[in-house]
Amino acid sequence: MQRYFIYLSYDGTRYHGWQVQPNGISVQGELQSCLSVLLRKPVEITGAGRTDAGVHARMMVAHFDVDDVFDETQLVYRLNRMLPRDIAVGRIEKVASDLHARFSATARTYYYFIHIGRDPFLRHYSLEMPYQLDFDKMSEAARQLLTVKDFGAFCKAGADVKTTLCDVTRAQWELMEDGDVKRWRFVITANRFLRNMVRAVVGTLIDVGRGKISIGEFRQIIASGSRSSAGESMPGHALFLWDIKY
Repeated sequence: MQRYFIYLSYDGTRYHGWQVQPNGISVQGELQSCLSVLLRKPVEITGAGRTDAGVHARMMVAHFDVDDVFDETQLVYRLNRMLPRDIAVGRIEKVASDLHARFSATARTYYYFIHIGRDPFLRHYSLEMPYQLDFDKMSEAARQLLTVKDFGAFCKAGADVKTTLCDVTRAQWELMEDGDVKRWRFVITANRFLRNMVRAVVGTLIDVGRGKISIGEFRQIIASGSRSSAGESMPGHALFLWDIKY
């Protein structure tokens, strides 16, 4: 049995998330279906993570195991001919049998995009803010994430997780120059992420930027471990899984 890694990207707008859903289309489901047809046998794939409904991926990695010998380049070509246009496979490569798309990943990076002002061409992939934000304070608050390990305050209530501990190694706001419209992106890297974590972190940082809470109160929210203390979860359309390291 040979293990393969498949590298892909997708626009998550019309999907109910990465993971196969009983009553909705998923990226995993589309990919498994096409692979199974092309390899003429049921194929199950395991992803590096589980993006939520509407969330995009510049890079997603998944693995699958098969006995068959095939041309990886040709399979990529045939998959891209068969898959919906909002999913694109970049490459497929052989890997060691003990390499796992999810558990072997050492770091994942997410971007969350925000723009100040109205722009019809950004609205599908960036969150429009109708008011100004203090990004200096938001950046100072974001640095607090590097000093803690327990992110229970940003985990979706009722999520089935064994631990809420994460090692965040990067958390910052970056200005993106783009004409008259001010664009920002929140960049966060960690060894693992909890369900809904990035969107909840962004929502709470926006509360800091609006002056609704102080940086001290932001620290208190983290320490509380209570999701009800943190800010609103921001919409998924502006969130991208950007990179995965092994």
